[in-house]
Amino acid sequence: MDYETKVRSEVEIWKRKLIKRSSMVKRLTEKAQGKLNQFIPEKAHQLITESIKKMIQTTLFGSDFLTKKRDTTALSLEEKEKLINEKLGVYKRAAAVEGAGTGAGGILLGLADFPLLLSIKMKFLFEAAAIHGYDTSKYEERLFILNIFQLAFSSDEHRRNVLSIIENWEQEKVHLMDVDWRILQEEYRDHIDFIKMLQLVPGIGAVVGAYANYNLLDQLGETALNAYRIRILDNSTKRIENE
Repeated sequence: MDYETKVRSEVEIWKRKLIKRSSMVKRLTEKAQGKLNQFIPEKAHQLITESIKKMIQTTLFGSDFLTKKRDTTALSLEEKEKLINEKLGVYKRAAAVEGAGTGAGGILLGLADFPLLLSIKMKFLFEAAAIHGYDTSKYEERLFILNIFQLAFSSDEHRRNVLSIIENWEQEKVHLMDVDWRILQEEYRDHIDFIKMLQLVPGIGAVVGAYANYNLLDQLGETALNAYRIRILDNSTKRIENE
């Protein structure tokens, strides 16, 4: 079996797992969080949305500035993915160390974990894009990165919508002028709220922080790997059809 055939099979297995309905506990948690959101004043929602928007935009521009440009055109998909997995290992360890440090520091340092972890996640996504040869200075590539981010950290329904966008990226990107920041911040916040709240608990914060951050990066890595696979394989299929 060649690598592309193997990858196509793995993508289909991953997609089935991705769209599989969440456990009852997770669904009840999401429902409770949805109810809680209804009690948050609209001005508070707007403040949270704007804060997260600015935070993500800052990391988007900062990550692009710091990401080393590289020529990987001569590398195969297998070689590129090996590089991405090596980078992911580095970022997972960095996230774990950061989570343990902020988790051990109590509430104030625990709150600082949010922007620090966000920065690590975005930096990894920019690295993955660069290894695949995509120009992250382009707006459409930043939108693709944000869609990967949402695909990794969202509820069942929103995840299915984002997966559809990624599967049809060449058509969808024409219509995507901007990100719905309100949806992005609510989905992301609700997805990680419970585990990150435990990080603030004295005595277990360091362990929870390290474990949570490591696994959140692992989840993001798997999502990024398969999102780019979908895009690359789709382009490969279209090239073959046009020949």
